[in-house]
Amino acid sequence: MASAERATSGESRTVDLNGPVHYVDFGGPEDGPAVVLVHGLGGSHLNWDLFAPLLNEHARVYALDLPGFGRSEPGARTASVSANAAALHRFLAEVVGEPAVLVGNSMGGMLSILATGEHPDAVTGLVLLDPAVPGPRRALDPLVALMFAVYAVPFVGERFLRRRRTRQSELVRVREMLTLVGVEPDTVPPEVIDRSVTLLQERKDVEGMDQAFLAAARSLLRLLADPRRYRKAMASIRVPVLLVHGDRDRLIPVAAARDIARRHPSWRYLELADVGHVPQLQVPEELAAEVLGWLDDTAETRASR
Repeated sequence: MASAERATSGESRTVDLNGPVHYVDFGGPEDGPAVVLVHGLGGSHLNWDLFAPLLNEHARVYALDLPGFGRSEPGARTASVSANAAALHRFLAEVVGEPAVLVGNSMGGMLSILATGEHPDAVTGLVLLDPAVPGPRRALDPLVALMFAVYAVPFVGERFLRRRRTRQSELVRVREMLTLVGVEPDTVPPEVIDRSVTLLQERKDVEGMDQAFLAAARSLLRLLADPRRYRKAMASIRVPVLLVHGDRDRLIPVAAARDIARRHPSWRYLELADVGHVPQLQVPEELAAEVLGWLDDTAETRASR
């Protein structure tokens, strides 16, 4: 049974799905499509604060915290990509209760693809925002390459996160993460920054959250290193897909998105100029207009599923 409290916009709830899973129900018209927003590595429901309210006049919108992230502390659960893809499907089945459109950013895009491939009847459409996808070999951003190399090494990744957590304030960590994903922190509304800082301050199982982050990062890297299962899931998708990518993305090079768009010509591809890894924070109004237009264009196809 879910407990609820008032969030900044929408109802903040927690449901038991083999452990607590926090989500925000942004509401929306009863006859509108269900839309589930899925954050990326190190993200949370807060990643959608500027975007979700732009959709809920047209759709019933949910933003969840995957186990191990946000307000969904991991407990004994693993936070691998496979485990969280399964948790996402269970959220669709037990909370949303009907097939939904998945909007996934970064790792959330990967999870949305895998969940759709494994449970095609649970999803009516996909919006992939700078998803973590394999691509042609090319040099990564040096800082990004270094960080993921650190995360990948046992004990080294743990020590790095612990040192950063104990030596940097929550505000510094929030601003650094925004900068890494291509967002100028001073362009983000202060209340979004404040809520992100509060989220870090209120965490209880901080070491468990570190372990969850590293488990997710390491399993994501393994899947990208050997993407056969992932490409098979992409090839199996029969629902409408909107692939959106910023051409200034430091984490997932735009060349990877262009390669995926070429491989899947039935997917609609939108490239955003001068935008980084999280368009929902950088250009929420432009993104919402594109997504709502796509929802209108695909309504008949989605309804037939």
